[in-house]
Amino acid sequence: MSTHTGEKPHTCEVCGGSFSQKSNLVIHIRTHTGEKPHTCEVCGASFSQSSRLVIHRRTHTGEKPYTCEVCGASFSQKEGLVIHRRTHTGETPPTCELCGASFSRKSALVSHKITHTGEKPHTCEVCGYSCFKKSGIVSHKMTHTGEKPHTCEVWGYSCSKKSDISIHMRTHTGETPHTCEVCGSAFARKSNLVRHRRTHTGEKPYTCEVCRTSFSQKYQLVKHVRTHTGEKPHTCEVCRSSFSLKSDLVIHMRTHTGEKPHTCEMCGSSFSQRSGLISHKMTHTGEKPHTCEVCGYSFSRKSDLVRHKMIHTGEKPHTCEGCGYSCCKKSDLVRHMRTHSAIHT
Repeated sequence: MSTHTGEKPHTCEVCGGSFSQKSNLVIHIRTHTGEKPHTCEVCGASFSQSSRLVIHRRTHTGEKPYTCEVCGASFSQKEGLVIHRRTHTGETPPTCELCGASFSRKSALVSHKITHTGEKPHTCEVCGYSCFKKSGIVSHKMTHTGEKPHTCEVWGYSCSKKSDISIHMRTHTGETPHTCEVCGSAFARKSNLVRHRRTHTGEKPYTCEVCRTSFSQKYQLVKHVRTHTGEKPHTCEVCRSSFSLKSDLVIHMRTHTGEKPHTCEMCGSSFSQRSGLISHKMTHTGEKPHTCEVCGYSFSRKSDLVRHKMIHTGEKPHTCEGCGYSCCKKSDLVRHMRTHSAIHT
């Protein structure tokens, strides 16, 4: 009857959330207490809901109980089947009317909309920091008190959030409890699964306020924004070269150290970047997965495809500040700059 009346008589004493069923309140309270009473007998992973344990067990059994009645494809989670069915029906997924981002579930769309409204109802009375989750404020307050009640028994690492210690312990156990319902890829962190899902949905929730270009990951937006501001906060202590991302600096340092940690198991060639190894492996397989939709030309590296597309668009993003010469490849600009150096010498 509560579904008709809208009545929600069961209220959380911590955050005020209300529920129509007592069982839902019991589950909700665990978001505050961190309790996870449902434990996997295979790997020891624990969950706040029994339904989550049921789904997790399938990572061990390989069970895929949800089958497409059209083509026979099977999935470990119902959500994977829901997403897959749209390839047959052409159904449009829940979509944000503000930025066009699409989601597999309506509840995910509701959460996403908060990124546009900026709503943050929970505020720290010490410093004024605010967020949209009550649990976020509870953890934040520990930054003022210095409290770190959760400790790793292996390394002694301590942190303020129980969820952080649970994630940290996976570096010891190798557990990857978060599984993609579409392709079966597994991850130690839920945030990594969220980012991975965008490779299937095409969602790009991070938008540049200057040029409105959208990105699937936040770090991509941060890097892009610096193309407008010119900011390069990470500096090499050896040659003073500066970079917009710390990861770029780490890779750059290998030009000084000679480190090449990524090795091809087929021929022994080693590379300073993982992307270099991935591209190299395609010289053995002949694979060229990146195809131009305009002319059909294929490439082994995505970066080569991006540069190739500029032939069709006429885009020339690299410009000489001395004479205004522009080109589509950075390496071409570097060569061009030498013509100025030769003139001066």
